[in-house]
Amino acid sequence: MKVAVLDFGKTNSKLFVFDQDGRILDQRRTQPNWTRKGGFSVLDETALHDWAARAVDDAVDNHGIEGLMVSGHGCTFALVDDAALTHPILDYEQEPPAEIAAQIDRRIPDFAETFSPHLPLGFNYGRHMLWLKAVQPGAFAAAKSILGYPQYWSWRFGGRAVSEVSYLGCHSHLWAPRKRDFSSLVDAEGWRGQMPAFERAGAVIGEQRFGEAAWPIAIHNGVHDSNAALYAYRRQELGPVTVVSTGTWVIVLNPDCPLDALDRDRDMLVNVDVDGGPVPTIRFMGGREFATISAGWQGAIDRSTLQQVIDAGIMALPSFAPGPMPGHPGELLGRAPNAEERAAVALLYVALMVDLCLDLIHSNNTVIVDGGLNSGGLLAALLAQLRPGQAFMQGATLEGSATGAAALAFESVGREFAAEAPEPVRASSFAGLAGYRDSWRGLSADRGIVETAARGTR
Repeated sequence: MKVAVLDFGKTNSKLFVFDQDGRILDQRRTQPNWTRKGGFSVLDETALHDWAARAVDDAVDNHGIEGLMVSGHGCTFALVDDAALTHPILDYEQEPPAEIAAQIDRRIPDFAETFSPHLPLGFNYGRHMLWLKAVQPGAFAAAKSILGYPQYWSWRFGGRAVSEVSYLGCHSHLWAPRKRDFSSLVDAEGWRGQMPAFERAGAVIGEQRFGEAAWPIAIHNGVHDSNAALYAYRRQELGPVTVVSTGTWVIVLNPDCPLDALDRDRDMLVNVDVDGGPVPTIRFMGGREFATISAGWQGAIDRSTLQQVIDAGIMALPSFAPGPMPGHPGELLGRAPNAEERAAVALLYVALMVDLCLDLIHSNNTVIVDGGLNSGGLLAALLAQLRPGQAFMQGATLEGSATGAAALAFESVGREFAAEAPEPVRASSFAGLAGYRDSWRGLSADRGIVETAARGTR
Protein backbone atom coordinates (compact mmCIF):
# COMPACT_ATOMS: atom_id res chain seq x y z
CA MET A 1 0.00 0.00 0.00
CA LYS A 2 1.12 3.55 -0.75
CA VAL A 3 -0.34 6.86 0.47
CA ALA A 4 0.12 10.43 -0.76
CA VAL A 5 0.38 13.20 1.84
CA LEU A 6 -0.36 16.78 0.88
CA ASP A 7 1.56 18.87 3.40
CA PHE A 8 0.21 22.42 3.10
CA GLY A 9 2.61 24.85 4.79
CA LYS A 10 2.35 28.62 4.93
CA THR A 11 5.47 29.13 2.82
CA ASN A 12 5.78 25.81 0.98
CA SER A 13 3.25 23.17 -0.02
CA LYS A 14 4.41 19.64 -0.75
CA LEU A 15 3.19 16.25 -1.86
CA PHE A 16 4.96 13.10 -0.63
CA VAL A 17 4.35 9.49 -1.61
CA PHE A 18 4.97 7.06 1.29
CA ASP A 19 5.16 3.28 1.29
CA GLN A 20 4.51 1.11 4.34
CA ASP A 21 8.21 1.10 5.26
CA GLY A 22 8.03 4.83 5.85
CA ARG A 23 10.10 5.63 2.76
CA ILE A 24 9.37 8.72 0.68
CA LEU A 25 9.16 7.45 -2.89
CA ASP A 26 8.40 10.74 -4.61
CA GLN A 27 7.77 14.39 -3.82
CA ARG A 28 6.58 17.61 -5.43
CA ARG A 29 6.75 21.18 -4.12
CA THR A 30 5.18 24.55 -4.79
CA GLN A 31 4.54 27.83 -3.00
CA PRO A 32 1.02 29.08 -2.25
CA ASN A 33 0.08 32.47 -3.65
CA TRP A 34 -1.65 35.13 -1.56
CA THR A 35 -3.61 37.83 -3.38
CA ARG A 36 -5.71 40.89 -2.52
CA LYS A 37 -9.47 40.56 -2.84
CA GLY A 38 -12.30 42.50 -1.20
CA GLY A 39 -9.96 44.30 1.18
CA PHE A 40 -8.32 41.09 2.41
CA SER A 41 -5.18 39.12 1.65
CA VAL A 42 -6.52 35.70 0.61
CA LEU A 43 -5.27 32.38 -0.71
CA ASP A 44 -5.27 31.76 -4.45
CA GLU A 45 -7.13 28.53 -3.75
CA THR A 46 -7.69 27.66 -7.41
CA ALA A 47 -4.00 27.68 -8.24
CA LEU A 48 -3.09 25.60 -5.19
CA HIS A 49 -5.90 23.13 -5.83
CA ASP A 50 -4.91 22.71 -9.48
CA TRP A 51 -1.28 22.05 -8.54
CA ALA A 52 -2.32 19.54 -5.86
CA ALA A 53 -4.77 17.75 -8.16
CA ARG A 54 -2.09 17.31 -10.83
CA ALA A 55 0.37 16.04 -8.22
CA VAL A 56 -2.17 13.49 -6.92
CA ASP A 57 -2.99 12.37 -10.47
CA ASP A 58 0.71 11.77 -11.07
CA ALA A 59 1.03 9.90 -7.77
CA VAL A 60 -1.79 7.59 -8.84
CA ASP A 61 -0.36 7.02 -12.31
CA ASN A 62 3.26 6.58 -11.22
CA HIS A 63 2.91 4.87 -7.85
CA GLY A 64 -0.60 3.42 -7.56
CA ILE A 65 -1.42 5.21 -4.32
CA GLU A 66 -4.53 4.04 -2.48
CA GLY A 67 -5.05 6.95 -0.08
CA LEU A 68 -4.74 10.73 0.17
CA MET A 69 -3.92 12.39 3.52
CA VAL A 70 -3.52 16.08 4.37
CA SER A 71 -1.28 17.86 6.88
CA GLY A 72 -1.82 21.60 7.28
CA HIS A 73 -0.37 24.63 9.03
CA GLY A 74 -2.35 26.24 11.84
CA CYS A 75 -4.28 29.51 12.09
CA THR A 76 -6.54 29.06 9.07
CA PHE A 77 -10.23 28.30 8.55
CA ALA A 78 -12.61 27.87 5.63
CA LEU A 79 -16.33 28.58 5.28
CA VAL A 80 -18.12 26.26 2.84
CA ASP A 81 -21.65 25.54 1.66
CA ASP A 82 -22.52 22.23 0.00
CA ALA A 83 -20.21 22.84 -2.96
CA ALA A 84 -17.73 25.69 -2.51
CA LEU A 85 -16.20 28.36 -0.32
CA THR A 86 -18.54 31.14 0.75
CA HIS A 87 -15.55 33.46 1.17
CA PRO A 88 -11.90 33.15 0.09
CA ILE A 89 -9.53 31.71 2.71
CA LEU A 90 -7.89 34.47 4.73
CA ASP A 91 -4.14 34.92 5.06
CA TYR A 92 -3.44 34.80 8.80
CA GLU A 93 -0.68 37.42 8.44
CA GLN A 94 -2.96 40.48 8.42
CA GLU A 95 -4.24 42.63 11.25
CA PRO A 96 -7.88 43.72 11.52
CA PRO A 97 -8.45 47.50 11.43
CA ALA A 98 -7.99 49.05 14.88
CA GLU A 99 -11.64 49.93 15.36
CA ILE A 100 -12.73 46.37 14.53
CA ALA A 101 -9.97 44.85 16.65
CA ALA A 102 -11.15 46.87 19.64
CA GLN A 103 -14.65 45.43 19.24
CA ILE A 104 -13.79 41.79 18.60
CA ASP A 105 -10.98 41.43 21.12
CA ARG A 106 -13.42 42.10 23.96
CA ARG A 107 -15.27 38.91 23.02
CA ILE A 108 -12.28 36.58 23.15
CA PRO A 109 -12.40 34.01 25.99
CA ASP A 110 -9.92 34.10 28.83
CA PHE A 111 -6.63 32.18 28.65
CA ALA A 112 -7.74 30.05 31.60
CA GLU A 113 -10.53 28.62 29.43
CA THR A 114 -8.88 28.15 26.05
CA PHE A 115 -5.15 28.29 26.84
CA SER A 116 -4.95 30.39 23.67
CA PRO A 117 -3.10 33.66 24.34
CA HIS A 118 -4.37 36.86 22.72
CA LEU A 119 -2.12 36.99 19.66
CA PRO A 120 -1.89 39.52 16.82
CA LEU A 121 -2.95 39.09 13.21
CA GLY A 122 -4.80 35.79 12.73
CA PHE A 123 -2.54 33.65 14.89
CA ASN A 124 -5.77 32.84 16.76
CA TYR A 125 -8.05 32.03 13.87
CA GLY A 126 -11.16 32.60 15.97
CA ARG A 127 -10.13 36.27 15.96
CA HIS A 128 -10.09 36.32 12.16
CA MET A 129 -13.48 34.61 12.17
CA LEU A 130 -14.84 37.46 14.30
CA TRP A 131 -13.31 40.00 11.91
CA LEU A 132 -14.77 38.36 8.82
CA LYS A 133 -18.17 38.01 10.46
CA ALA A 134 -18.13 41.72 11.38
CA VAL A 135 -17.52 42.89 7.80
CA GLN A 136 -18.93 40.00 5.71
CA PRO A 137 -21.77 38.47 7.76
CA GLY A 138 -23.23 36.94 4.63
CA ALA A 139 -20.26 34.62 4.30
CA PHE A 140 -21.13 33.06 7.66
CA ALA A 141 -24.87 33.03 6.98
CA ALA A 142 -24.29 31.14 3.71
CA ALA A 143 -21.83 28.65 5.23
CA LYS A 144 -23.04 25.18 6.06
CA SER A 145 -19.72 24.21 7.67
CA ILE A 146 -16.76 25.88 9.36
CA LEU A 147 -13.66 23.83 8.59
CA GLY A 148 -10.06 23.84 9.73
CA TYR A 149 -7.52 24.20 6.93
CA PRO A 150 -6.63 20.48 6.62
CA GLN A 151 -10.31 19.55 6.83
CA TYR A 152 -11.05 21.99 4.00
CA TRP A 153 -8.64 20.18 1.72
CA SER A 154 -9.88 16.73 2.76
CA TRP A 155 -13.42 17.92 1.94
CA ARG A 156 -12.29 19.61 -1.29
CA PHE A 157 -10.78 16.38 -2.58
CA GLY A 158 -13.92 14.36 -2.10
CA GLY A 159 -14.37 13.79 1.59
CA ARG A 160 -17.14 14.76 3.98
CA ALA A 161 -17.17 17.97 5.98
CA VAL A 162 -15.82 16.96 9.40
CA SER A 163 -14.13 18.53 12.42
CA GLU A 164 -10.81 17.37 13.91
CA VAL A 165 -9.59 18.07 17.42
CA SER A 166 -5.86 18.71 16.86
CA TYR A 167 -6.70 21.55 14.50
CA LEU A 168 -9.56 23.06 16.48
CA GLY A 169 -7.35 22.94 19.56
CA CYS A 170 -4.49 24.78 17.84
CA HIS A 171 -4.58 28.19 19.68
CA SER A 172 -7.80 29.06 17.88
CA HIS A 173 -9.89 30.48 20.80
CA LEU A 174 -12.48 27.89 19.71
CA TRP A 175 -11.59 25.01 22.05
CA ALA A 176 -11.53 24.50 25.83
CA PRO A 177 -8.87 21.82 26.46
CA ARG A 178 -9.88 21.01 30.03
CA LYS A 179 -13.52 20.41 29.01
CA ARG A 180 -12.58 18.81 25.69
CA ASP A 181 -15.36 20.81 24.10
CA PHE A 182 -15.93 23.98 22.13
CA SER A 183 -15.19 27.23 23.94
CA SER A 184 -17.72 29.77 25.10
CA LEU A 185 -16.91 31.86 21.99
CA VAL A 186 -18.37 29.19 19.70
CA ASP A 187 -21.67 29.23 21.58
CA ALA A 188 -21.75 33.01 21.98
CA GLU A 189 -21.41 33.43 18.21
CA GLY A 190 -23.84 30.61 17.36
CA TRP A 191 -21.22 28.59 15.50
CA ARG A 192 -21.73 25.19 17.15
CA GLY A 193 -24.38 24.22 14.60
CA GLN A 194 -21.91 24.92 11.77
CA MET A 195 -19.21 22.72 13.28
CA PRO A 196 -19.43 19.28 11.63
CA ALA A 197 -19.21 16.02 13.54
CA PHE A 198 -15.73 14.98 14.67
CA GLU A 199 -13.59 12.32 13.04
CA ARG A 200 -10.12 11.30 14.20
CA ALA A 201 -7.20 12.50 12.09
CA GLY A 202 -6.50 9.88 9.45
CA ALA A 203 -10.02 8.43 9.35
CA VAL A 204 -11.38 7.64 5.88
CA ILE A 205 -14.08 10.24 5.14
CA GLY A 206 -14.69 9.70 1.44
CA GLU A 207 -13.41 8.50 -1.90
CA GLN A 208 -12.42 10.19 -5.15
CA ARG A 209 -11.11 9.05 -8.51
CA PHE A 210 -7.75 10.27 -9.80
CA GLY A 211 -5.31 9.57 -12.62
CA GLU A 212 -5.73 8.48 -16.20
CA ALA A 213 -7.56 5.32 -15.11
CA ALA A 214 -9.85 7.24 -12.70
CA TRP A 215 -8.64 5.00 -9.87
CA PRO A 216 -10.67 5.25 -6.62
CA ILE A 217 -8.60 6.76 -3.79
CA ALA A 218 -9.56 6.88 -0.10
CA ILE A 219 -9.70 10.43 1.31
CA HIS A 220 -8.42 10.67 4.90
CA ASN A 221 -9.29 13.35 7.45
CA GLY A 222 -6.40 15.83 7.75
CA VAL A 223 -4.30 16.83 10.75
CA HIS A 224 -2.49 19.86 12.20
CA ASP A 225 1.10 19.61 10.98
CA SER A 226 3.00 20.02 14.26
CA ASN A 227 0.70 17.58 16.02
CA ALA A 228 1.39 15.13 13.20
CA ALA A 229 5.12 15.48 13.92
CA LEU A 230 4.44 14.84 17.62
CA TYR A 231 2.39 11.76 16.74
CA ALA A 232 5.15 10.44 14.48
CA TYR A 233 7.43 10.08 17.50
CA ARG A 234 4.96 9.30 20.29
CA ARG A 235 3.70 6.28 18.35
CA GLN A 236 7.23 4.82 18.47
CA GLU A 237 7.08 4.50 22.28
CA LEU A 238 10.26 6.46 22.91
CA GLY A 239 9.20 7.53 26.40
CA PRO A 240 8.60 11.15 27.44
CA VAL A 241 9.75 13.48 24.65
CA THR A 242 9.79 17.13 23.71
CA VAL A 243 9.40 17.63 19.95
CA VAL A 244 10.96 20.64 18.23
CA SER A 245 9.16 20.87 14.87
CA THR A 246 10.82 23.37 12.53
CA GLY A 247 9.61 25.15 9.43
CA THR A 248 8.19 28.64 8.94
CA TRP A 249 7.28 28.20 12.61
CA VAL A 250 9.41 26.47 15.23
CA ILE A 251 6.95 24.66 17.48
CA VAL A 252 8.24 23.21 20.75
CA LEU A 253 5.80 20.70 22.25
CA ASN A 254 6.32 19.18 25.70
CA PRO A 255 3.34 17.12 26.92
CA ASP A 256 4.97 16.86 30.37
CA CYS A 257 5.03 20.61 31.06
CA PRO A 258 2.55 21.65 33.82
CA LEU A 259 -0.31 23.73 32.42
CA ASP A 260 0.16 26.34 35.14
CA ALA A 261 3.70 27.02 33.85
CA LEU A 262 2.36 28.50 30.61
CA ASP A 263 2.82 32.27 30.22
CA ARG A 264 0.25 33.84 27.92
CA ASP A 265 2.63 36.74 27.21
CA ARG A 266 5.36 34.46 25.85
CA ASP A 267 3.38 32.78 23.03
CA MET A 268 2.97 29.76 25.28
CA LEU A 269 -0.25 27.83 24.82
CA VAL A 270 -1.92 24.45 24.77
CA ASN A 271 -2.10 22.51 21.57
CA VAL A 272 -4.29 19.41 21.50
CA ASP A 273 -3.06 16.04 20.25
CA VAL A 274 -4.94 13.81 17.84
CA ASP A 275 -6.72 12.09 20.73
CA GLY A 276 -7.74 15.31 22.47
CA GLY A 277 -5.02 15.47 25.12
CA PRO A 278 -3.48 18.84 26.07
CA VAL A 279 0.06 19.51 24.80
CA PRO A 280 1.84 22.53 26.35
CA THR A 281 3.60 24.42 23.57
CA ILE A 282 5.82 27.42 22.89
CA ARG A 283 6.62 28.69 19.43
CA PHE A 284 8.29 31.36 17.34
CA MET A 285 8.60 32.03 13.61
CA GLY A 286 12.07 30.51 13.40
CA GLY A 287 12.02 29.77 9.68
CA ARG A 288 10.84 33.28 8.89
CA GLU A 289 13.44 34.78 11.23
CA PHE A 290 16.21 32.61 9.77
CA ALA A 291 15.32 33.86 6.29
CA THR A 292 15.26 37.48 7.45
CA ILE A 293 18.55 37.36 9.38
CA SER A 294 20.35 35.33 6.71
CA ALA A 295 19.00 37.43 3.82
CA GLY A 296 17.46 34.33 2.26
CA TRP A 297 20.47 31.98 2.50
CA GLN A 298 19.72 28.59 0.92
CA GLY A 299 22.98 26.64 1.05
CA ALA A 300 24.88 24.65 3.64
CA ILE A 301 26.71 26.43 6.47
CA ASP A 302 30.28 25.41 7.12
CA ARG A 303 31.15 24.65 10.74
CA SER A 304 34.23 26.83 10.48
CA THR A 305 31.98 29.78 9.64
CA LEU A 306 29.94 29.12 12.76
CA GLN A 307 33.14 29.18 14.81
CA GLN A 308 34.19 32.46 13.18
CA VAL A 309 30.87 34.05 14.16
CA ILE A 310 31.12 32.79 17.74
CA ASP A 311 34.71 34.04 18.02
CA ALA A 312 33.77 37.45 16.62
CA GLY A 313 30.70 37.77 18.86
CA ILE A 314 28.40 38.58 15.94
CA MET A 315 24.84 37.86 17.03
CA ALA A 316 21.20 38.60 16.37
CA LEU A 317 18.95 39.71 19.22
CA PRO A 318 15.19 39.01 19.17
CA SER A 319 12.77 39.45 17.62
CA PHE A 320 12.48 39.48 13.84
CA ALA A 321 8.90 38.13 13.91
CA PRO A 322 6.18 37.65 16.53
CA GLY A 323 7.01 35.19 19.29
CA PRO A 324 8.00 34.82 22.97
CA MET A 325 9.65 38.28 23.10
CA PRO A 326 6.98 40.58 21.68
CA GLY A 327 7.39 44.29 21.17
CA HIS A 328 11.15 44.40 20.58
CA PRO A 329 12.62 44.74 17.06
CA GLY A 330 15.42 42.39 16.14
CA GLU A 331 18.93 43.71 15.65
CA LEU A 332 22.36 42.49 14.55
CA LEU A 333 25.35 43.21 16.80
CA GLY A 334 29.04 43.14 15.96
CA ARG A 335 30.99 43.68 12.78
CA ALA A 336 29.28 43.40 9.41
CA PRO A 337 29.12 39.69 8.47
CA ASN A 338 29.60 38.29 4.99
CA ALA A 339 26.81 36.26 3.38
CA GLU A 340 27.67 32.88 4.91
CA GLU A 341 28.41 34.47 8.27
CA ARG A 342 24.91 35.98 8.23
CA ALA A 343 23.52 32.49 7.72
CA ALA A 344 25.64 31.22 10.63
CA VAL A 345 24.34 34.07 12.82
CA ALA A 346 20.80 33.11 11.81
CA LEU A 347 21.31 29.44 12.71
CA LEU A 348 22.84 30.36 16.06
CA TYR A 349 19.89 32.66 16.69
CA VAL A 350 17.42 29.84 16.06
CA ALA A 351 19.42 27.51 18.32
CA LEU A 352 19.49 30.06 21.14
CA MET A 353 15.78 30.72 20.78
CA VAL A 354 15.01 26.99 20.91
CA ASP A 355 17.29 26.66 23.95
CA LEU A 356 15.34 29.43 25.64
CA CYS A 357 12.01 27.88 24.66
CA LEU A 358 13.08 24.54 26.13
CA ASP A 359 13.70 26.32 29.42
CA LEU A 360 10.35 28.09 29.31
CA ILE A 361 8.44 24.90 28.48
CA HIS A 362 10.16 23.04 31.38
CA SER A 363 11.77 20.46 29.11
CA ASN A 364 14.06 17.96 30.86
CA ASN A 365 13.14 14.85 28.86
CA THR A 366 14.48 13.60 25.52
CA VAL A 367 14.32 16.26 22.79
CA ILE A 368 13.64 15.30 19.16
CA VAL A 369 14.56 17.94 16.56
CA ASP A 370 12.59 17.69 13.34
CA GLY A 371 12.05 19.62 10.13
CA GLY A 372 13.82 21.70 7.53
CA LEU A 373 15.88 23.96 9.80
CA ASN A 374 17.82 20.90 10.94
CA SER A 375 19.14 20.19 7.46
CA GLY A 376 22.58 18.64 7.89
CA GLY A 377 21.97 18.11 11.62
CA LEU A 378 23.70 21.33 12.74
CA LEU A 379 20.75 22.75 14.68
CA ALA A 380 20.34 19.57 16.74
CA ALA A 381 24.09 19.36 17.35
CA LEU A 382 24.18 22.95 18.63
CA LEU A 383 21.28 22.27 20.98
CA ALA A 384 22.91 19.12 22.30
CA GLN A 385 26.05 21.12 23.11
CA LEU A 386 24.03 23.91 24.75
CA ARG A 387 22.09 21.42 26.90
CA PRO A 388 24.49 18.59 27.85
CA GLY A 389 22.16 17.32 30.56
CA GLN A 390 19.48 16.26 28.06
CA ALA A 391 19.38 13.53 25.43
CA PHE A 392 18.85 14.76 21.87
CA MET A 393 17.65 12.90 18.82
CA GLN A 394 16.80 13.97 15.30
CA GLY A 395 14.28 12.73 12.81
CA ALA A 396 15.58 10.23 10.27
CA THR A 397 13.77 12.42 7.73
CA LEU A 398 13.26 16.17 7.71
CA GLU A 399 9.55 15.58 7.03
CA GLY A 400 8.20 14.57 10.44
CA SER A 401 4.82 16.23 9.92
CA ALA A 402 4.19 14.38 6.67
CA THR A 403 5.48 11.13 8.21
CA GLY A 404 3.10 11.42 11.15
CA ALA A 405 0.24 12.19 8.79
CA ALA A 406 1.09 9.11 6.71
CA ALA A 407 1.17 6.95 9.85
CA LEU A 408 -2.32 8.12 10.79
CA ALA A 409 -3.63 7.25 7.34
CA PHE A 410 -2.06 3.78 7.22
CA GLU A 411 -3.15 2.92 10.75
CA SER A 412 -6.73 4.03 10.12
CA VAL A 413 -7.16 1.22 7.60
CA GLY A 414 -5.36 -1.38 9.72
CA ARG A 415 -2.00 -1.28 7.92
CA GLU A 416 1.38 -1.24 9.62
CA PHE A 417 3.63 1.74 9.03
CA ALA A 418 7.31 1.31 9.91
CA ALA A 419 8.80 4.79 9.97
CA GLU A 420 12.49 4.99 10.81
CA ALA A 421 13.29 5.72 14.44
CA PRO A 422 14.97 9.04 15.20
CA GLU A 423 18.75 9.01 15.46
CA PRO A 424 20.88 10.01 18.48
CA VAL A 425 22.52 13.41 18.08
CA ARG A 426 26.22 13.95 18.62
CA ALA A 427 26.80 17.30 20.29
CA SER A 428 28.91 19.86 18.46
CA SER A 429 32.10 21.10 20.07
CA PHE A 430 32.33 24.79 19.23
CA ALA A 431 34.70 26.72 21.45
CA GLY A 432 33.02 29.53 23.36
CA LEU A 433 29.43 28.53 22.62
CA ALA A 434 28.31 28.65 26.27
CA GLY A 435 29.79 32.14 26.64
CA TYR A 436 28.14 33.24 23.41
CA ARG A 437 24.80 32.03 24.80
CA ASP A 438 25.40 33.88 28.09
CA SER A 439 26.23 37.10 26.22
CA TRP A 440 23.12 36.72 24.06
CA ARG A 441 20.88 36.29 27.07
CA GLY A 442 22.56 39.13 28.92
CA LEU A 443 22.22 41.54 26.00
CA SER A 444 18.57 40.48 25.65
CA ALA A 445 17.81 41.03 29.35
CA ASP A 446 15.90 44.24 28.64
CA ARG A 447 13.46 42.11 26.62
CA GLY A 448 12.58 40.12 29.74
CA ILE A 449 14.26 36.92 28.59
CA VAL A 450 16.53 36.21 31.54
CA GLU A 451 13.91 36.79 34.22
CA THR A 452 11.37 34.51 32.59
CA ALA A 453 13.83 31.82 31.56
CA ALA A 454 15.07 31.55 35.15
CA ARG A 455 11.72 29.96 36.01
CA GLY A 456 12.40 27.17 33.54
CA THR A 457 14.68 24.18 33.93
CA ARG A 458 17.85 23.02 32.29
